[in-house]
Amino acid sequence: MNRALILGGIADASLLAAAIARAGIDAVYSYGGRTRAPADQPLPIRIGGFGGVSGLSDYIRGEGITHVIDATHPFAAEMSRHAVDACTETGTPLLALERAPWTRAPGDTWIEVADVNAAVAALPEAPAKVFLAIGRQHIAPFAAKPQHAYTLRFVDPPEAALPFPADVIVSRGPFTFDGELQMMRTRGIAWIVARNSGGDGARAKIDAARMLGLPVIMIARPRLPERLRVESVAEVMQWLGHRTCLGA
Repeated sequence: MNRALILGGIADASLLAAAIARAGIDAVYSYGGRTRAPADQPLPIRIGGFGGVSGLSDYIRGEGITHVIDATHPFAAEMSRHAVDACTETGTPLLALERAPWTRAPGDTWIEVADVNAAVAALPEAPAKVFLAIGRQHIAPFAAKPQHAYTLRFVDPPEAALPFPADVIVSRGPFTFDGELQMMRTRGIAWIVARNSGGDGARAKIDAARMLGLPVIMIARPRLPERLRVESVAEVMQWLGHRTCLGA
């Protein structure tokens, strides 16, 4: 009998959980614990870290996990590396459900950078209104350029003081093109900083920036160890030995 562990984080992880539940596969959905009110899933849920590679290895052995699916955010590099190491240590098959990165389209004005610090350096010196679409864990370096008026968007209200004054939007995606267009226009956004997350759920801001002719500082994905990867829920189900109808 298979027993799968889904390391969740992207929207497709919820679609996968639904497909696995429909197929009657024994599975656990794991949240990292950074969101205070995570979305419900049709599978048993665990919340929080595992305690590094050794903790994840212990969990895999103790819970009888036979397959691990890494469906974390493309920038959750530490968790993905831990999954590779723990699955190697325990001899557990690992598959990454990883959406393709966005690619530049005609009309895009991208400044592609390697990391958050390079994104800070790429911002202009003259004061500007900047939308930081990068998550709250990565905003601190932007305090080095306090002259800008920053707009931030979080799933949960911030619990601690921010490292700089900012306009905070509390909202959960996916976001629409029209909504992103209105948000940028009403706030007078002139620059956008984004991580190349890929997928459709967060793409609207990139399309809206193209429509408005705004520059986007695009942070590249971190390098990860080689691992088997797919881009669709159907491919994961095939790997698990099941067929699925996503329209069901």
